[in-house]
Amino acid sequence: MAISSIEWTELTWNPVTGCTKISPGCKYCYAEVMSNRLKAMRIDKYKNGFKKVVTHLDTLNTPFTWKKPKIVFVNSMSDLFHPDVPTEFIKSVFEVMNKTPQHIYQVLTKRSERLIEIANGLNWSSNIWMGVSVENEEYTYRINDLSLTPAKTKFLSIEPLIGPVKTLNLTHIDWVIVGGESGVKARPIQKEWIEFVREKCKEYNVAFFFKQWGKPKFNENPKDPTIDSKHPNHAKGGCELNGKIYRAMPKKAA
Repeated sequence: MAISSIEWTELTWNPVTGCTKISPGCKYCYAEVMSNRLKAMRIDKYKNGFKKVVTHLDTLNTPFTWKKPKIVFVNSMSDLFHPDVPTEFIKSVFEVMNKTPQHIYQVLTKRSERLIEIANGLNWSSNIWMGVSVENEEYTYRINDLSLTPAKTKFLSIEPLIGPVKTLNLTHIDWVIVGGESGVKARPIQKEWIEFVREKCKEYNVAFFFKQWGKPKFNENPKDPTIDSKHPNHAKGGCELNGKIYRAMPKKAA
């Protein structure tokens, strides 16, 4: 468990570490950078580096130790639906989430094909929010895959948004997060791309969360107060859009 700086969650829980890149959004993966850093620091959990997927049985019981309800991002350092993660281990992770209904778990994958392959064999308690990553129009098929799952709360992480999304069917979606890429080699985000998503969320009555511009130079407003690291809503590159902060969360599923 680690307290998270990610704006839409509270903690991260990583029963799996390591991953492999499968689409353009992975190019400058923050988890790869962090894994290599932790390996250099000789943190045992990351001794195998980023490219080797490792399951950690010893972390499965961690959620039972949290005394207060938490919002938890599951596997920020991997992808639970990676092909190298055994189905039985995925079921074990779900069992822990099922048995700790006081916590909300946010699971995010780029591997929507495997998600729908095994989704009906998993227990989707209402505290499990399932999401897919979409970085541009080419990967919107993941949204259709997500919509076929029994998850009671479904969300999209359109981050890093590195190209326009021209079609966006949000019929079965409860929450959309949008964000620009950060880091030294970050690719720019454009306002019209963000605006398109925001308007679609409004059309479908879906909660919209604008996380960040990524870099100050991508932000259309150089005077955005949230660029300042001392601002209570600070985000990388700032997070105001047309002078407003959008940080809506989905309604909890019954």
